[in-house]
Amino acid sequence: MPLQDWFLTAEERANPVSGIPVWTTGNLAEPLIHGAAYFDRLVDEVEALGPGDHLFFTDWRGDPDQRLRPDGPTVVQLFAQAAQRGVVVKGLIWRSHLDVLAYSEAENRDLSETISAAGGEVLLDQRVRRGGSHHQKLVVLRHPEAPERDVAFAGGIDLCHSRRDDGAHHGDPQPVQMSPRYGPHPPWHDVQLAVRGPVVGALDTLFRERWTDPMPLDSENPMAYLRDRLRGSDLRPDPLPEQPADPPPCGPHQIQVLRTYPAVRPRYSFAPDGERTVARGYTKAVRRARRLIYLEDQYLWSAEVADLFAHALRDNPDLHLIAVVPRHPDVDGRMALPPNMVGREQALSLCERAAPDRVHVFDVENQAGEPVYVHAKVCVVDDVWASVGSDNFNRRSWTHDSELSCAVLDEIPDQREPTDPAGRGDGARSFARDLRLRLWREHLDRDPDGLEDADLLDPADAVAAVTAAADALQRWYDDGQVGERPPGRLRPHRPARLPWYTRAWALPVYRLVYDPDGRPLRARLAGTW
Repeated sequence: MPLQDWFLTAEERANPVSGIPVWTTGNLAEPLIHGAAYFDRLVDEVEALGPGDHLFFTDWRGDPDQRLRPDGPTVVQLFAQAAQRGVVVKGLIWRSHLDVLAYSEAENRDLSETISAAGGEVLLDQRVRRGGSHHQKLVVLRHPEAPERDVAFAGGIDLCHSRRDDGAHHGDPQPVQMSPRYGPHPPWHDVQLAVRGPVVGALDTLFRERWTDPMPLDSENPMAYLRDRLRGSDLRPDPLPEQPADPPPCGPHQIQVLRTYPAVRPRYSFAPDGERTVARGYTKAVRRARRLIYLEDQYLWSAEVADLFAHALRDNPDLHLIAVVPRHPDVDGRMALPPNMVGREQALSLCERAAPDRVHVFDVENQAGEPVYVHAKVCVVDDVWASVGSDNFNRRSWTHDSELSCAVLDEIPDQREPTDPAGRGDGARSFARDLRLRLWREHLDRDPDGLEDADLLDPADAVAAVTAAADALQRWYDDGQVGERPPGRLRPHRPARLPWYTRAWALPVYRLVYDPDGRPLRARLAGTW
């Protein structure tokens, strides 16, 4: 399978200034399903760091008191203790908007100051497009004297409240405030990748490019700059230690690091015109799809993104799209809720018009019937190409905020029938198929060891099995919950239709505020990424 059939080439990446490799081979990628699994692994790996080792991280939100295990440590304890024993701890956290706007400026600042006081250096980074954010969630752990132990974590899980949930989906005892429809402890579905091998060097480079960018940290916020000066905040990143050589090959996975950076002024030194390899990578993979696109996403909105799926569905009569999304937006209220609803309504409508019988959208609940907030950003195409990242399927993530995704191709063919579901000669691949099946076993209440996978392998059988389970659960609700609850946690997603007069104001607010466009003008006019 030629990698360039699925991965972007250097020319398609269109950012020769960056030091990120086109792709890396010889890696080992492991999906960590849910925050409890990720946090537990993170504690083990950070506690194994010694003097002179490196801990670099980026985040959208960091809560210092978030417990990574039921009895701790907290995020700030884990990272501060690493700094105190001589680990080189460096972090970049989005400055964030004010807490009164349901953001996390105070929490991010507290995490920054506490780790820095312990000997690390964590900077509040506002080098973003106006109204944008740094949304990458990355931890890179390097052992310069033992590179085979290097590991990095990238995906959808922030180091903050509400993320420490597991497959039972009872929620994190330390919740974030969100729509009351999710209850006092919102159940949370999420995915992070643990990666080893040469890709760790690529992710190290990603961090270093941001850290060494000469643009001022407060370039878009003079008031924040003044506050930082009065507080004596660190506004100048110290030099980083020399970058170690890439870790040795250790597995069968080829990984392409995909990113989003907007077009900004002053320009990023590592992406003068921005970077949209997330959008380009998805576009290339989706256009190659023939049988099944499976995705989990927090938003799934934007007409531009939906149009990509709609074209693929129209061009390929055997192609099905299965999407798992949150039942309700994370926000509520008369002014905030409609813009969140109208974008998804528009996107799903566009896809369903293209192939009304081949678009299947579901939301998730736990065994108690409480809705689960889907925060994962996962895509699997024809059981060949898979991605896990921080980016959502919307224009903001593809053009406006900083994002990070890892696309994975596996050298190992999956020998379970059908061995080539798309019929293109690529063959099903173990990583992509196993990722899809692991997620579906949870959603369908199937055996976690795969003993009930027979009807989930072939795309046609899989679509029938998923839709049948979701329809059965919905009928149980429609019939008054009489008798035993059917197995499975998926229900057909049935968003409320907004009245025309609400859509009239919600749609422009959605496009301007919630889903802005960060492309250069020429790309906007050309309709390209």
